[in-house]
Formats: sequence, C-alpha cells, structure tokens
Amino acid sequence: METMLREAKEKYNEIPSDLKEQIVLEHTPLIRYIVNRIAVRLPSHIDLDDLHNTGVIGLMDAIEKYDPEKNCKFKTYAEFRIKGAILDQLRSLDWVPRSVRQKSRKLERAYGEVEQRLGRSATEDEVADSLGLEIDKFHTLLNQVRGISLVNLEEIRGTNSDGDRSGTFADIIEDVHSENPFASLKLLETKHVISDTIGTLPEKERLVVSLYYYEDLNMKEIGNILGITESRVCQIHTKAVMRLRSKLKGMVDR
Repeated sequence: METMLREAKEKYNEIPSDLKEQIVLEHTPLIRYIVNRIAVRLPSHIDLDDLHNTGVIGLMDAIEKYDPEKNCKFKTYAEFRIKGAILDQLRSLDWVPRSVRQKSRKLERAYGEVEQRLGRSATEDEVADSLGLEIDKFHTLLNQVRGISLVNLEEIRGTNSDGDRSGTFADIIEDVHSENPFASLKLLETKHVISDTIGTLPEKERLVVSLYYYEDLNMKEIGNILGITESRVCQIHTKAVMRLRSKLKGMVDR
C-alpha cells in the first residue's frame, strides 16, 4: 500500500479516490488503537466515535501531505497526524482558553521564582514587580486566572530535558496493586534496627545467628565449625534470640 502511495505521489502528485479509501480501511485498526490509548486517560463523557472520526480526518490529512522524499514511512507519519488531530480536538473541548492557561502558568512560575529567591512566601507587590506589572494590572491578571479551579493533568506530568511532555497519566495515579510505600519504609527501618541490634551481640552469639539464619546451617553443622556441642549451640542461639527480642521490644516501646 505504501509503495502505491509513493508511486502516485511521485508520478501524479495526486492520490486516486479508490486508493485513499483502501488506505483508510487499512489504517482503521491504527486509528482505533490510538483512540483507545488516549481514551484511558479521558473522562467517560468523551465520545470515542467523535475521536475516531477526527482520527480519520487526521489520516486523510496525512495522505494529502505525505512527502515520500522525506524518507519517512507513511505509517509513522500517519500515526503522528492522527494523534495530533485527536489531541487538537480534545484541546478545543477545554472550556478554559489556552491564553488563560498560559497566564496561569506564567503566574505560577513568578510565584515560584520569587519565593525560591527570597526563601519565604512572596507578597503580591513582590510578584507584581517580578512580572513588571503595576499592582492594579497584577490584580487584573489574578481575576483572569482565578476561574481555573481544576487541575490540568496534561500539565502536571512535567517535561523532559527537551521541554516536551513526558510520562503518562499512570505516573500520577496511584497503582493500587503496587507495594505500599509506608509498609516498605517500615520494613526497611525494621531491617536496619535488626541489623544494628545483631551488631551489638557478643561475638559468639553474633556468629551463631549469622551461620544459622544467613548461611542456613543447622545446629550440628554450626557446632562442628565452632568446635562445641550441638546443645551448646542451641543455648547460645536461645540467648541471642532472647537478647534480640528484649532490645527490639525496648525500641518498639519507645
């Protein structure tokens, strides 16, 4: 299909209608795939059929503007145009004008820069001065952006070193199946406490604990290594455990 498209572009600089129809049919799964990927980040009231139709328009635009001399695969170019058309459609649904959002970001940056420089909360006069605005103009700016009461998820994803949007919405939404960070921290702290407590044991008790729990040796094997009886190893192990339990209980109680 791409070969036929290239030939039509190179020879006639025009795409026959039947070829356009074939290309649209062939790339319908691609449009559906892009729509479904974007849909998982959208509220339920967004009509996916509308997005699919917008994707078709983006594909038609890709067919018209595709340049074989750019040495780019048509599928790659089409995917870019389809996604761009859908995102443009979604942006047009935003009830807050882009100019207002830009002013809001400008104001947020000003507050952040001033407060970082001063090391404290910034006053209105200080922020207005950093923006080169008189205080009445600054208040006008505040009135313009105060209607933005919802968080734009597209903005809080952050940017990479090139200034492009990076990450996905999954990066800012809790993964209920992931390990609880507080539980992980508690477990890590407990391990550190146990390790430090073991380090305070007498040398022989510390050695028995190490051989038994870390080297996975039994009491008889430990006795052979230390040159003592198995019952003596059991006694040392019991004392070590009692000592550890006592110290750990004291730490927990504190």
